[in-house]
Amino acid sequence: MEEKKFIYLDHAATTAARPEVVEAMLPYFTEKFGNPSSVYTFSQQNKAVITQCRDVIANSLNAKSNEIYFTAGGSESDNWALKATAEAYASKGKHIITTKIEHHAILHTAQYLEQRGFEVTYLDVDENGLVKLDQLKAAIRPDTILISVMFANNEIGTIEPIKEIGEIAHEHGIIFHTDAVQAYGQVPIDVDEYHIDMLSASGHKLNGPKGIGFLYIRTGLKLRSFIHGGAQERSRRAGTENVTGIVGLAKAVEIAFATMEERTKKETAMRDHLIDRLLAEVPYARLNGHRTKRLPNNVNISFQFIEGESMLIMLDMKGICASSGSACTSGSLDPSHVLLAIGLPHEIAHGSLRMTLGEENTMEEMDYVADQIKEIVTKLRAMSPLYEDFVKKNK
Repeated sequence: MEEKKFIYLDHAATTAARPEVVEAMLPYFTEKFGNPSSVYTFSQQNKAVITQCRDVIANSLNAKSNEIYFTAGGSESDNWALKATAEAYASKGKHIITTKIEHHAILHTAQYLEQRGFEVTYLDVDENGLVKLDQLKAAIRPDTILISVMFANNEIGTIEPIKEIGEIAHEHGIIFHTDAVQAYGQVPIDVDEYHIDMLSASGHKLNGPKGIGFLYIRTGLKLRSFIHGGAQERSRRAGTENVTGIVGLAKAVEIAFATMEERTKKETAMRDHLIDRLLAEVPYARLNGHRTKRLPNNVNISFQFIEGESMLIMLDMKGICASSGSACTSGSLDPSHVLLAIGLPHEIAHGSLRMTLGEENTMEEMDYVADQIKEIVTKLRAMSPLYEDFVKKNK
């Protein structure tokens, strides 16, 4: 009996922890279990390990070690960045600028702040998902205290003009935060060069463990504690440090940055091959997101006249894991807010497929996936009265 294929193309949702990451973490579950806040040597060794891990992450961003704060992941980092800035700078102003295509960790936090008297401007993006810099400039007011724009979109892969946005924020004396959960480890980031004041990242998106991330906070920002209790994380985030997770995150970061050039080159080649085949061989298909200013591993395509959920189920039967958008909203029946923001009508947005690749994927797999999608789209369209009507009209 032929072994069922398993092709994982949902790396934007989560990734497998690398064996080296697991190996680095294991001793901290059993032998090196000390609480870093205790005073005896056994625990102080773990405190020193956390410092080393902080250095690894700071170096990856050209940041200072004491600007890295460990969190439970990207959503917490995003919440902390927005809520703490709003609280600390409310006397200066109550206006925040973000975009319509942010992750819900940003959008829902922004809505929470709106209920507490803050005003939020949600910027439009163009048809490729890029922020319009003239619109950003026009949105700035004397009471604007924060601009938060994601580094790269988790659904359509578009990489935003972060350096230019950082410069605009810097010129106006406005704090600039970027949600870099998808971009960190995929593209080089220099917080000084890009004028980034705060940056969120998460371990499980780059072959690290789940439940660990960090927030970079530039020295001088007067942000308060997000979680109250003990004096951990320089009194800014209480709670016993997740030493095991921190060790795993640092190991994953070390590997991700050492392999970035070679890995992203391979992913880009596979990405482009899959995009080219699908656009050439499947009629009424369109690429979502910028063709070149996109994450190396992101493929997002809309297929007209079909339902994305049906396509996902049929792909799953062929051993292919993909998604129709953000994993955090996969239970929702509404079309992706990102696809609607780039101007897609509901019916086309509903027929979208996101495939995010990893370095373990192969070119042979891309061909298998392209073949299966062609077949599935043909089958689904054969059952679609909309497609039938369309074909009749266009004969």
